[in-house]
Amino acid sequence: MRIAIIDESAARAAIIEEGLREAGMTDIVLLSGRDALLARLTALAPDVVLIDLANPRRDELEEAFAVSAALARPIAMFVDQTDTETIGQAIDAGVSAYVVDGLKKERIKSVLDLAVKRFNAFTQMRDALDAAKSELAERKTIDKAKAILMRNRRCDEGAAYAALRKAAMDGGRRIADVAEALVTAERLLGDNR
Repeated sequence: MRIAIIDESAARAAIIEEGLREAGMTDIVLLSGRDALLARLTALAPDVVLIDLANPRRDELEEAFAVSAALARPIAMFVDQTDTETIGQAIDAGVSAYVVDGLKKERIKSVLDLAVKRFNAFTQMRDALDAAKSELAERKTIDKAKAILMRNRRCDEGAAYAALRKAAMDGGRRIADVAEALVTAERLLGDNR
């Protein structure tokens, strides 16, 4: 597992690195400057990002959001002090673990594990939501296509669905794809009437 540590304080970064090495982690990269951070992280392609900040500022949280969105990797953030608003901003930015006053080398491995597990759980929920949205959109398209067939062929819903299914099977396509083509054709033909 490749781990990137972002910290401008060499002493604080050493604590994180020591905790990781004691836990058996060896592929560790320290990034101390923030210049072109996203580009450097993208090139590095870490599995996990650990960010250590004394007191996170808004621009640093926005940077964490950009990193999270671009890399789609777990991010754990260690801070010395915080407030409710900052915690919310960190979570919104995609931080998987937000640890206040918890920079102890003995805790680094458990925080890393937590960040990975929370990231994976969130990713699964997001994927399930995306699949549900896609399925709902496909069902709406199929319903529109059935309505077009029912109106044009003067048939019932069952017959309209059977026609869609047959066209899909005959063409080796998904019903949703056939329905989308029919809805698009109806829209194009409807504009010319």
